[in-house]
Amino acid sequence: MSKSLYVGNLSWSVTEDKVRELFEQYGSVASIRWITDRDTGRFRGFCFVEMENAAADKAVSALNNFELDGRALRVNEAQEREDRRGGGGSGAGGGARRRSSGGYRDRDRDDRRSSW
Repeated sequence: MSKSLYVGNLSWSVTEDKVRELFEQYGSVASIRWITDRDTGRFRGFCFVEMENAAADKAVSALNNFELDGRALRVNEAQEREDRRGGGGSGAGGGARRRSSGGYRDRDRDDRRSSW
């Protein structure tokens, strides 16, 4: 089995090869996902390193708060990404009634407004 590790607070100048070299001191690195901004393509300062469980645990213990290029790394087991969509089951973020121009009309709300 393998674990995915979050590696954050990386300097903008660090390279994927340098991160791989650092983590390979603790075991074989299966993969590195280098995270870049989707609009600019620039490195975002964090990555995910996948390693075998025992090696990953050693790497977390050794490298969390380790200083690389003048910055203290943040290394921990990666968490599942939270669902970033809003509430409701319609895929509209639960805001289907919030449209202000055209589309859906809430008659009860319109009736109340006209009675004021």
